[in-house]
Amino acid sequence: MRGIIRSMTLQQLLGIELPIIQAPMAGVQGSALALAVSNAGGLGSLPCAMLSLQAMRSELAAIRTKTDKPTNVNFFCHSQPTASAEREAGWRAALAPYYREYAIDSGAIPVGPGRSPFSAEAADVLEEFKPAVVSFHFGLPSADLMARVKGWGSKIFASATTVEEARWLEAHGVDAVIAQGVEAGGHRGIFLSDDLTTQVGTFALLPQIVRQVKLPVIAAGGIADARGVAAAIELGAAAVQVGTAYLLCPEATTSPVHRAALKSEATHHTALTNLFTGRPARGIVNRIMKELGPISSAVPAFPLATSAIAPLRAKAESAGSGDFSPLWCGQNASGCRPIPAAELTRALAGEYRR
Repeated sequence: MRGIIRSMTLQQLLGIELPIIQAPMAGVQGSALALAVSNAGGLGSLPCAMLSLQAMRSELAAIRTKTDKPTNVNFFCHSQPTASAEREAGWRAALAPYYREYAIDSGAIPVGPGRSPFSAEAADVLEEFKPAVVSFHFGLPSADLMARVKGWGSKIFASATTVEEARWLEAHGVDAVIAQGVEAGGHRGIFLSDDLTTQVGTFALLPQIVRQVKLPVIAAGGIADARGVAAAIELGAAAVQVGTAYLLCPEATTSPVHRAALKSEATHHTALTNLFTGRPARGIVNRIMKELGPISSAVPAFPLATSAIAPLRAKAESAGSGDFSPLWCGQNASGCRPIPAAELTRALAGEYRR
């Protein structure tokens, strides 16, 4: 009963019909997926960490013209690191055999951040649209930026990977906590520590956070079907956030090599890796993860690792290979099917839709 009450509270808070939130997945989706989920009664999400300000404005405008349903706009909140020439050189030296294999001149590869944290400039664009929800990964932005978002009426969600992070988020003013279990695909939201031994599974983390905070808690990680949704709500979740299951939907922009991997038995073997961006994220184990090990101390700080590996990814993908691609995927890909996102959203809702 407690879980059902929490679910109704969050649905009423947001004005959504179903307790289903589509996880924001930077690099594999745009507004089309968010629109499909929101129009089906869930909460669609637009990831903005890899978008320019102009691209963000364009995607938000597309959403506004095609739905009046609530949507979530997601940002990263990392601190931009100081570039280290020594560490960058070490990382490129580790990649040197692959550069030779693909005839890539490592000296011609530019150094760039790849992803930007939430900023005052992004807030300026966002204020034009005032989305129902603004969510954050890797902690929260400054108090001033938080106040701006709350000032125009958006609810704030953020990811917690431990009970301590959930308490911290509650103390800093979020409206709901996303309990991200270690099964989840893509980047870990870990921000109070870099100790991966603190990371636990969704159904161990969820009830602990529910007991420790007064806010609605959203379960994320390893949930792929209606039974998983029901189990999460029974354990106190107000809603669930699902990502991997949407990756094969036609509205997603998942690359051909990524789609092929998701349709194969390769999904049975995933691991946390920092090789692609500098922060741990869960993806399908591929060649570079096997040969260098999924976690490497040579990798530059997030998000500076992306530039050195980008040309390898491009060359391999042009030949139909995902050897150097971040094939993000959770530990449970059983619900990942090539069906319309609206159909999947309704199927995930199961008995709650009825």
